[in-house]
Amino acid sequence: MTDTARTEAQGAAAAKAPWLGTFVGLVCALLCTFTAVGVVIPVIPRLVTRELGGSAFEVGVTFAVSGVTALLVRPYAGRLAQKHGCRRVMLLGAVVIIGVAGLYALPLGLAGLWSARFLLGVGEALLFMSGSLWTVGLAPQDRRAQIVGFYGLAMWTGFAVGPLLGELLYRVGSFTAVWIAVAVLPAVAFCVVWLLTDRIERGARVSAKLLPRAAVLPGVSLVCGSFGYGVLVSFGALAMASRDIADGSLLVSAFGAAYVLTRILAGRAPDRMGALPVVMLSAVVEAGGLALIALAPSLWVAALGALIAGAGFTLLYPALALITIDAAPEAERGAALGAVTSFFDVGVGVAGLVGGLLAEFSYTTVLVVASVTALGSLLAGTT
Repeated sequence: MTDTARTEAQGAAAAKAPWLGTFVGLVCALLCTFTAVGVVIPVIPRLVTRELGGSAFEVGVTFAVSGVTALLVRPYAGRLAQKHGCRRVMLLGAVVIIGVAGLYALPLGLAGLWSARFLLGVGEALLFMSGSLWTVGLAPQDRRAQIVGFYGLAMWTGFAVGPLLGELLYRVGSFTAVWIAVAVLPAVAFCVVWLLTDRIERGARVSAKLLPRAAVLPGVSLVCGSFGYGVLVSFGALAMASRDIADGSLLVSAFGAAYVLTRILAGRAPDRMGALPVVMLSAVVEAGGLALIALAPSLWVAALGALIAGAGFTLLYPALALITIDAAPEAERGAALGAVTSFFDVGVGVAGLVGGLLAEFSYTTVLVVASVTALGSLLAGTT
């Protein structure tokens, strides 16, 4: 190939993927934002119990405030982004999170801290959902599930890196260093988004529905799948300890490793195979992995089950997002995607409550129920 022909081919490839630079910017912004969200995870318990004289219950409330707020705000955020533009709403979300750092630093007691966590939930929902909608609009038709999946990985990476960074900053500079990071990281995200161009049409008619019909069955499916994830995170190590198996926390690491690796290697499966077949396969694989953990006689068998469960669960959300996007009318698309995303948190929350009750009988019972529940993704996704 001549230099001229090579240059023309490269130019044609770039013309076919004008979305790629914008998508990289969105991923960087999301990674910075959720690293900031994760940075405070190791220091919140210290702040509440040592500095503010709070209890373990109040530590739980502090974490729950932001999660519940984000869950409730996401459908509104999707509608807002669809109506006023994804870029504007992402910038607004970044500004809100920057402001949270100031509230963290002020000596306002638990009430001030809970106010900060409330605003964090709002900012997190605004930024994540507007970025999700922007990503869907950018992605080529035959790569939407893969691109949505990679966008979501940026959030999970931030959650993984943030606590490590937060612990390091706390040891080096106490709370002040952590609050500075909480301000700087979303400020970087703001600058990145500011440089991007949103070519997605805005101002179109947007439905007032917060739970569109297109989101209901995919949402139920995601609840069933995320229930298993929630059970593993909350009760996996306890289940191993009840069998005198040490190092049960490795199950979450194994699940996470399979989750990331499978999404990277097989992220285009919903685009190539179709979303419904992937939902079916994901349900069966996740259920099988959880069943193996429930019956595991050793750590290595349980770890294998966690690897299988993580590989099954990881493609569930991209496939369900694709189903929702295709089924929702244009006017409901933002709210529908926001609602489906919120169902993930519902599943994890229900897992903690139901799992806690079932654990009174045995941890094996909790895991068996999680395995059976994961098959609910199969039913909901194919109805």
